[in-house]
Amino acid sequence: MAPVSSGRVRRRARGSKRADARARSAEDWWWDRLAPRGSGYHLQQADSMLLVLPDLEPTRARAHRRAPRRAPRPPTRGPTAAAKHRAKPRPEPSPDQGPDSGWGDRIPLEVLVHIFGLLVAAHGPMPFLGRAARVCRRWHEATSHPALWHTVTLSPPLVGRAAKGNLKAEKKLLASLEWLIPNRFSQLQRLTLIHWKSQVHPVLELVSKFCPRLTFLKLSDCHNVTADTLVMLAKACCQLHSLDLHHSMVESTAVVSFLEEAGSRMRKLWLTYSSQTTAILGALLGSCCPQLQVLEVSTGMNCNSTPLQLPVEALQKGCPRLQVLRLLNLIWLPKPCGRGVPQGPGFPSLEELCLAGSTCNFVSNEVLGRLLHCSPKLRLLDLRGCARITPTGLCDLPCQGQLALRGRWDVGIIACLLFTLSSLIPELEQLYLGLYGMSDGLTLAKKGSPLLTQKWYHTLRELDFSGQGFSEKDLEQALAVFSGTSGGLHPALCSLNLRGTRVTPSTVSSVISSCPGLLYLNLESCRCLPRGLKRAYRGLEEVQWCLEQLLTSPLASR
Repeated sequence: MAPVSSGRVRRRARGSKRADARARSAEDWWWDRLAPRGSGYHLQQADSMLLVLPDLEPTRARAHRRAPRRAPRPPTRGPTAAAKHRAKPRPEPSPDQGPDSGWGDRIPLEVLVHIFGLLVAAHGPMPFLGRAARVCRRWHEATSHPALWHTVTLSPPLVGRAAKGNLKAEKKLLASLEWLIPNRFSQLQRLTLIHWKSQVHPVLELVSKFCPRLTFLKLSDCHNVTADTLVMLAKACCQLHSLDLHHSMVESTAVVSFLEEAGSRMRKLWLTYSSQTTAILGALLGSCCPQLQVLEVSTGMNCNSTPLQLPVEALQKGCPRLQVLRLLNLIWLPKPCGRGVPQGPGFPSLEELCLAGSTCNFVSNEVLGRLLHCSPKLRLLDLRGCARITPTGLCDLPCQGQLALRGRWDVGIIACLLFTLSSLIPELEQLYLGLYGMSDGLTLAKKGSPLLTQKWYHTLRELDFSGQGFSEKDLEQALAVFSGTSGGLHPALCSLNLRGTRVTPSTVSSVISSCPGLLYLNLESCRCLPRGLKRAYRGLEEVQWCLEQLLTSPLASR
């Protein structure tokens, strides 16, 4: 029986060797499958991925970089084959080959900068660039490129509600900025400071010394911003033209001093309404910012119940080049015009007007006419919460109306004509008239919606009728305009909000069928629609699913 047992042992040993050989051959097969020999590529194993890189060295040197495979120890005595292999002297690398410095050093610097630029655009330069600089010298050189530091956001970590902990975090970050700003921020253009309570002045002092190309500064929830700090920054940064002070504790005297120093080049200004906003608006009315293009005034976390009195005509004279005017969630009153006072110059360059608010305001047709009587370039009009505005008042605005083509025209000629006119004559593209939780107890207009769609149907991209009291027939006539476009052209409508209206299933299905580019449809709280369909639809698939459900619904014939 001894020979039989020894034969079995020998067969088992040979079987185990074959299994190991099959495992090794499978691994080699995968390596050769991904990067075949002679293809000019090789594999590089990283921490969590396998990279296929171009082969820039001989195949023999590439073979030494493969992970070593452990072979089973044979039970024989004496020097093993592995020991004999280790005893052989390794061939010395040729002098022209040099040591292998890794794949990171073989990537061109411009490619690394481009890759880092994509990450910086998505997540910001910090803390990624600081960590990447520690990888190797090549990465350190790439992270120091000035193009990666154009936009920076600095926010110290919040340590609960303890003031001492937050102060310590600000000082720790300031110590890092004392080296970082002189060595990295030479090309800085946009800077945002968030949650700085006590160290704003030292940071802005460093910026004024080493960042001469700064164009945009945002201070969000920052305290202790003095007039000396802002004036120093305005004198040092001659290209600074945008200032955002939303939710920051800044004295009005500091803002006025800054505008007096840099007002001639100011383009954009964001403010949070407070009792001191009147002094800042007084400086704007005095023509200290004649080049201002964007002005936004909004309420902070604590809404101020004191109404803001705004002299419309004086603002038109002080800021004649204004393109965007936003008075968000404000209770404001236009200063009444005296008898015999001529009409103001208007805003001839205005493209966006936002007067949205969550409370009842005093914006009427007469006020809207004073604001927009000379604004033919208006593209966006946001009047959410303005319950006093009627369709008749909107129809009288000077924004471009519909184009009437009489006679027989070729479809291609009509398409080229509309495209040319849309590029030369801007028309209204976004109209928001929603009333959110404010329609109770108000007398809303039940007619007039067709006046709006007939005027801007060929350029209107977003329309909001939520909460309006238009009747079923009135809405049907208004939305039927989108299905009767001339020349076989599809409407540009891509967003429609009908929340809380009396729209019918047949009207909704007709709009969806006529507007193939409709990507957002809000039908919440629509009393005339069947159950299960009263919701918001986002994306082309959901909108088309809504159409299928409406066509198969028994209420679709209504």
